[in-house]
Amino acid sequence: MNPIWFIRMARWARNPPSAGRVKLVLAVVALSLLVAGAEQLWGFPDWLAPQKLKP
Repeated sequence: MNPIWFIRMARWARNPPSAGRVKLVLAVVALSLLVAGAEQLWGFPDWLAPQKLKP
């Protein structure tokens, strides 16, 4: 682990983020888990699959 992360953790412990920022981060995590769950349940659409280009 990079020592900069320890400095950042100490700064966050002294000055924690606001409640709004915590809610924003949790909402982003929940949305990403929802999208990943939907993709796992229904699968990735074939029309979005990358295709190899023929040289």
